[in-house]
Amino acid sequence: MTERRRIFRFAVVGTGVAAYYMVAYLGLLQLLGSPWIANLLAFGSAILIQYVGQTVWTFGKHLAAPAQFGRFLCMIGVGLVVSSAITGIIGPRLGLPETVSAASVVVILPVLNFVILRLWVYREQNSI
Repeated sequence: MTERRRIFRFAVVGTGVAAYYMVAYLGLLQLLGSPWIANLLAFGSAILIQYVGQTVWTFGKHLAAPAQFGRFLCMIGVGLVVSSAITGIIGPRLGLPETVSAASVVVILPVLNFVILRLWVYREQNSI
């Protein structure tokens, strides 16, 4: 698969998962009335959907790979730290409006995630 096609598939999965999260969160919020529980369920299920989509469709790998899934979860953790740093530390220190901080996360995180997925999460077996 060409890298251009892989990037396209990555974007399709990411956009689909973002849309799923939004619909699931809002629906669960209406159903359950708790933003904490709605977010937990929507976010957790979105992570699983993202893993399946990126693993099978974007990178053509097997799902049943515990080490790979562990690296994927680490990538999610790195994303949480980076997005928190941008919105909670860097943005406020630079005096950026919340919208600019959030937009920065929306641009930076997918690029970072693609690099981590490509070079580490789904690395070839004989790679480091």
